[in-house]
Parts: sequence; C-alpha cells; structure tokens
Amino acid sequence: MDLLCERSPRTAEVSPVPTSHRSPGPSRSHAVPPRRRSRKQDERPGWGMRMATGLSVLVLGAGGVGHAVVTNLENGIDRIDPFKDMKNRPRAGNGMNLLLVGTDGRDRISPEEKRQYRLGGAPCHCTDTIMLVHLSADRERASIVSLPRDSYAEIPEHRDRTTGEQHAAHPVKLNAAYAEGGPNLTVRTVEHMTGVKVDHYLEVDFTSFMKTVDTLGGVKICTTRPLKDSYTGLDLAPGTHELNGGQALQYVRSRHIDGAADLGRMQRQQKFLASLIERATSSGVLLNPVKFRDVASTMLSSVRADKGFGTEQLLELGQAMRGFSPASSEFASVPMGNVSYPVNGIGSTVKWDEAKSEKLFRALREDKPLAPARAGRPKAETVDVDPRQIRVQVYNGTPRDGLGRTVDDGLRATGFDTTRAPLNGELRSVEHTLISYDPRWDRSAKSLAAALPGAELRAVPGQGATMRVTAGADFEAVRKVRAEETDGGEFGTVTGDQVACP
Repeated sequence: MDLLCERSPRTAEVSPVPTSHRSPGPSRSHAVPPRRRSRKQDERPGWGMRMATGLSVLVLGAGGVGHAVVTNLENGIDRIDPFKDMKNRPRAGNGMNLLLVGTDGRDRISPEEKRQYRLGGAPCHCTDTIMLVHLSADRERASIVSLPRDSYAEIPEHRDRTTGEQHAAHPVKLNAAYAEGGPNLTVRTVEHMTGVKVDHYLEVDFTSFMKTVDTLGGVKICTTRPLKDSYTGLDLAPGTHELNGGQALQYVRSRHIDGAADLGRMQRQQKFLASLIERATSSGVLLNPVKFRDVASTMLSSVRADKGFGTEQLLELGQAMRGFSPASSEFASVPMGNVSYPVNGIGSTVKWDEAKSEKLFRALREDKPLAPARAGRPKAETVDVDPRQIRVQVYNGTPRDGLGRTVDDGLRATGFDTTRAPLNGELRSVEHTLISYDPRWDRSAKSLAAALPGAELRAVPGQGATMRVTAGADFEAVRKVRAEETDGGEFGTVTGDQVACP
C-alpha cells in the first residue's frame, strides 16, 4: 500500500508474483522533496479510508473500561499541534468532526510480511486518502466522508516543512498539502475546501492497521464473485472469508480487479469498515477492559493526534460507540464533477461537483444524516450482477389475472430492466415460477433468481440476453436485491449494515 509522492501521476507497474494466504480462490502530481522512487513505490493503494471507522470505533471504544485505563492509553499517543496559529476558521457546528489522515509507515512490519503482502519499497511519509469523520451530537451516528487524494485543491500560503521556503497560495492535488506543510496545512486546506471546522486530528499508518485486525481476530469479508489482483496478491474465491491483517490490507488496497478501479476499491473499503465495526461491536471488545486495552494500545502505538484529544474525549466517544452497530455508520464520497480536470504543472485532477459537494458538507455542518431514511425497508440481498443490466420479459403462467403485471412491477421496483409489457404464457397451469436463460448469461440468471425465491432455472441455448420469467402459482413476492457494488445515491452513501456480510 505504498503512497504516491511523485510530482506527476503514473500507473503502477508491478510484476505479478505468486502469493498464498488463508483464502485462496480460482482465477476468474505533487509538490514533494525530490527523490528517486522504485516501481513498487508508485503503486496507488488509497488506504486512508480503511482506518476511518476503525479509529472512530476501536480507538474510541473506551466506554465502561475506566478512566485509569484510558489515561494510560492516552499517554502513548504521539502529540502534535495541527491547529497552531490558525486564523479565520469555519464556525463550529453541532457534533464532532475528526480529520483522519493515513500515512505509509511500515517500520514494524517484518521483511517476510512485506514480501507476502507486496509492501516493498521505502515509505515516502506522505498521505493518500483523507477522511472526515463526523460524530453526531446525539452520538448515535458516524458519517465518514472520503476526500479523494487527487482532488483539485488550492492551498493557502505557507512555509514548506522540508525546505523552509515560503510559498504563495497555489493549486495542487489534495494530498500534496501534507507533503508540503504537514498536518497544519492539511487541516487548513480541508477546512477551506469543505467549510467544516475540524475539531480533532488523527494520523495513522498501516502498520497499526494490520496489527489491529489481527488483535481483533480478523474480519469477515464476503463476495459473490472472484476477486483477484496480481499487484497486491489478493485472490479470493466467491463466498465468505476470514481475513487476517495482511490479507485485509490486500483487500482494501486492490484497484486492479476490474474496470471500476478506484470506485470499486472505495466500495470494497466500505465493506471492510462495516465488517470491522461488526466485529468490534459484536465481539465484546468495547466492554472487555483487557481486550480493549490490547486492541487500543496496538492501534494507538502508531497514532499521532492533536493535544486536545485526551482522556475525556476518549471516554465520551467510547460511551457513544458502545451502542453502535453497522447501521449506525454511513459512508460517502465527495460528488465528482470532472474526474479528469487538467491543471498545468500538476496533471489530471478530480474536480468536485460544486453544488452537490456544498450540499454534502452543509449536511455535516448541520449534523444531518447523509443516507436517506430506511425505516421499514427490508434489507436487500446482494447479487453479482447489477439488476439494471438485466433485461427481463415476464409471462403469466397462471389463470390469475394481473399476475404478470405484479411480477413485472416488483422486478422493476428492485432495479431490473423489465419490458413493462408482461404477456400471457403459452401454458396457464404453471405450478413453479420458471426463469429461462441463455447459458452465456448465467450470472445474470442467478442474480434474477435471487429476486424470485424458489424459481426454477432452465438453460436455453441461443435465447439471447433477455431473461424470461414465467410466473407460476407458487409466486408470492419479489425479494429486493442490489448489486454488490453500487453508487449509493446522491453522495454515494451507504450504511454499514448494507455492505457488511450477513
């Protein structure tokens, strides 16, 4: 998970190296100090998001553990002052805002682990993905917003932390703020871009990430299709897997699995964080002083935080997290306007959608949820193929008037591309609902079958891409389904229970 520090972007070139782990499966421009970098160092892992909710749940899970234990842990945090001499800051809103920054520290990872999990090269001590974590005033909701590393940003005038040179305000990619001016310039830049006042600053590395996952006993990840990335060594078969720290690192780093690239990686990171919350909240770690001490001390040993983040904040946040579940967390990314916005001397950047991003950050400032209310809505089953990509023609195979329309409407409501023109079947005495499909589209057929529990699948070579559903007398209702990876609506928002394994 090496983080970029070069001035111009380029694609990683890493030769595939066979790797083995516990869950094998079948194959199916920045201003920084000049230095020469290796090929492996140029891989773009995008890792900060992995730690966002992990920090907000695990580091802060001290409720009920005791003041003395937390004070002990607090003393082990490396303190910094990211707010020094800051002026003209945004007004404070309701709730608490934490800025989480991920660096590529790996000092305590063994050479063997570096080889096994593709962590070669020296760290550049720079940041990749930056996260805003908002904890609601009632302490019942955590909103985690990903700020893409390549976001177009205009950083204020500052003194370069490496060269001491004074710089005027100028455009950069967002992660260059840390490379030029460290935590202070990063906070100033994020506040300027979002209008959200940062209350606390937390900085972590992926050494802590691996060891924390291992201390928790691993995390559960499920997938409906094979996941393989020769760059990171990820190789998961369809199904459910228990990943250790190194394997989890591979999972959240991977961006060469399919054409979705960074978007797909972000969605996998959401799934990981939801699983991490589920493991932490269901395992009793937040209520067990010994277990909590082990997990928190492991993570905090690699954390840097502002001077104001102390015992009282740990206890307050820990008390809130005791009642958390995956449904209490929501994940979003900044709405994109132009994902390839050219800037002279910098290269291609990501330009935010001005109107939508302002709406998102206003919601944070006003302490409002980002995800739409889902009260009373049944949880959708995860399927391999997005229903929107599956064309369906419905037939009524019974004497029951209107059944074809009922099935068509139900399938369309959960996302399938139905013809909206159901027909009567040749047979009107069909007992069991039937799905006929061309074997070339077998994955689509299985995804459709998930929405019609008990339906019979029948392969018909040469039928073409359109699925045919003949509703039988046993039809009761269409089950809601969703693709494994979806855009999550206006802000790309999903809640933890939507992406965690069942």
